[in-house]
Amino acid sequence: MNQYLNLSGRILLALIFVLSGVGKISNPAATMQYMEAMGLPGALLWPTIAFEVLGGVAIVIGYQTRLVAFAFAGFCVVSGLLFHRNFGDQMQMIMFLKNLAMAGGFLLLASTGATCYAIQRDPRG
Repeated sequence: MNQYLNLSGRILLALIFVLSGVGKISNPAATMQYMEAMGLPGALLWPTIAFEVLGGVAIVIGYQTRLVAFAFAGFCVVSGLLFHRNFGDQMQMIMFLKNLAMAGGFLLLASTGATCYAIQRDPRG
């Protein structure tokens, strides 16, 4: 059963990033404008897209899982602080807590690695 849980968890954690990256590709100008309105340079758009899509795929297929999961945990915390820091708005607070919850999931994945159905199965997991 654990083998299916590990794979299912990886897919569920990665799904939001793969879909988000693909969504950014569909309307890069609007995404760049939003990033700039939040104080980030628009030049970060394409590296962000690459990280979300390629990192998400890496998590699903189990490639460099511990490293990518740790990077995603940091990404979740930083993006939460950058984009959802209006804690007076209940929806923004919920979005921030969602980012923290995802970071927690990624930290757990970083500690176990991909234990099954993975290109690089982690024997320690």
